[in-house]
Amino acid sequence: MSPKTRGYLFAFLAICIFAGQDAITKYLGDRYPALFITMIRFWAFALFVSGFAASSPGGLRQAIRTRRPWLQISRGLLLVAEIVLIVFAYVHAGLAMSQSIFQATPLIITILSIPLLGEAVGWRRGTAVLVGLIGVLVIINPVNVHFDRSLLLPLGASVLFALYSIATRAVSREDSAVTSLFYAGTAGAVAISLIGPFYWTEVIASDWFALAALCICGTLSHYFLIRAYGLLPAAEIQPVTYFQLVLNVIIAVTLFNEIITLNMVIGAAIVVGAGLFTIWREHQLAKRPSAGTPSA
Repeated sequence: MSPKTRGYLFAFLAICIFAGQDAITKYLGDRYPALFITMIRFWAFALFVSGFAASSPGGLRQAIRTRRPWLQISRGLLLVAEIVLIVFAYVHAGLAMSQSIFQATPLIITILSIPLLGEAVGWRRGTAVLVGLIGVLVIINPVNVHFDRSLLLPLGASVLFALYSIATRAVSREDSAVTSLFYAGTAGAVAISLIGPFYWTEVIASDWFALAALCICGTLSHYFLIRAYGLLPAAEIQPVTYFQLVLNVIIAVTLFNEIITLNMVIGAAIVVGAGLFTIWREHQLAKRPSAGTPSA
């Protein structure tokens, strides 16, 4: 099996596990506080990243070293806040609807990269972003009398994850991937541990298996994704992640009896199409010589 084939296999495994993780999150979110679920999940995540960092070259001492400590800590806070918000979104807006809206994240990253990273976005990517945002409006369907403000939850989660991704790009210029992963897990775990215990809830015996499965899925999905990024460029992995939307829709319909509307299907298709074009365009620009200033 070639390295590229293994990379796609790891990416596909990660996406499948992420979908299962979302289903478990939805199940637990209907029964327990979002902050409590997120705290347990981040405790397991922190253990994983600490073990991963310890086994990496230089060990924990090397992983802790960073030139951007406050930005690294901020990344952890953004990630934990995004997960709390997405749990609320799964409960109140539904799994399928939330994931449909969340697919706008690459487009939001493109928008935020202009003021925060000073990146240039030409008319092609600008048009793709505009089309994608129209797709989000189609999904949300604001002119419908049944519009629910809970639909802003997944949109807010998408913005938070976009900010997290922008911060990750910024620190990657000076820190290693191991350092960034370590701070995302540990800073997030510390932050949620300051609040989560106030929402501690007695868990029935059968649901401890679901919590354990959530922690295992969180660990395995990140591990496989790390392996995938080690074998493939990000531009080749990102399109695979859209398959998660398909899996989540199937899970939402079969396990949670959610209803998929025509505006959701059309809007999600528009958002995914715009996102794929944006990713492709960024990949094409990255392959061009640095000389000159090509239109983005």
